[in-house]
Amino acid sequence: MTNPLPTAVDAAARDKTAELQHAFAVFNQVSAELTQAYEALQGRAASLTQELAVANGELRRQYREKEALSERLSSLLDALPAGVVLLDSGARVTAVNPVAIAMFGEQALGEHWGDVVNRTLAPTLTVGEWRLGEAFVSMAESVLPSGEGKILLIHDISSAQRMKEELERSQRLAAMGEMAASLAHQLRTPLAAALLYAENLGQPGIGEEARAKFSEKAVGQLRRLERLIQDVLLFAKGESIGRDVILARDLLYEAGQTLEPLMREHGVEFVTVDQCANAIIVGDRKALFGALVNLLENALQATPSGGKICLAGKICNECLMLSVRDSGPGIPPDKRDRIFEPFYTTKGQGTGLGLAIALGVARAHGGNIEVSLVLEAGAEFVMTLPLCMAQSES
Repeated sequence: MTNPLPTAVDAAARDKTAELQHAFAVFNQVSAELTQAYEALQGRAASLTQELAVANGELRRQYREKEALSERLSSLLDALPAGVVLLDSGARVTAVNPVAIAMFGEQALGEHWGDVVNRTLAPTLTVGEWRLGEAFVSMAESVLPSGEGKILLIHDISSAQRMKEELERSQRLAAMGEMAASLAHQLRTPLAAALLYAENLGQPGIGEEARAKFSEKAVGQLRRLERLIQDVLLFAKGESIGRDVILARDLLYEAGQTLEPLMREHGVEFVTVDQCANAIIVGDRKALFGALVNLLENALQATPSGGKICLAGKICNECLMLSVRDSGPGIPPDKRDRIFEPFYTTKGQGTGLGLAIALGVARAHGGNIEVSLVLEAGAEFVMTLPLCMAQSES
């Protein structure tokens, strides 16, 4: 009789062998896949290594270019004839070039810019220009692209300032030369009249009433002569100004209070419009007051009884604008180009220097005087003066 046990064992052994063979087949397949993945990884690693080498080379090239650019910029800043100051977001000086060091000293590095300004710079009458010791400088600023700080460019404009002063002096001398002949004529008339009246005083048998009349007329002509000489001296020295700190509204009020009684006496309505706020100007208070009074007197002479004169002040584009407007007959177009000429006048008793002096004072303070051409009637003179730097920044 046959034993069935070996057959069952053989079947089990065959199953086990099949499982082992399948496991070996899976292992071989996984091993092959791992080998392929490893080879692909090696290839990728080689590719990345090559790309990294290229990138490193590009970075080194860019670094060298930046170093070269930095050296060129450094050389350029060192050779630049202007001062360069770099400020951080807190307005502290972080970098300066040699010219800036010469201007502000090495101690400026790390110092707050406001302290540097207070220590070394003094404002002038021109916005953006400063006095540095005996020199004059202009300053321009630009915000850095990052927005964290500023770069300041400071130019020495002393030569340009001297040329400007020489030009103004030459123009004044030329004007003085042109008015010499007119001056002789202007002086001769009141002087001859005064001499005539003085001779009459010496006539025998003249009555007290006539003597007093001739004396009064002689004194009047001599005073006219004195006024003329004073105006000539004011015109000649128009470029010299002081350093008074002037509140614009005070200047407006003082001029208005001085002329208001005279306006009332002539039957002219006088109005003052103050829009100066707290505007501050720096200059010669007496000269500016005189220039404003000259404009008001000129308006009064042109305005008939029952007319109106308006004195106004306002701030416009970092400048103070003082205007005098009257309701007189206005200025004919053919005379507008000559009204500021020395000794040019349409009035019988005028010296013809009032407007010329006022214009000289305004220009000496960095401003100007213009005549409005848009009025339907009357005339308006507008004096423009630069505001004090502290006022324009506030």
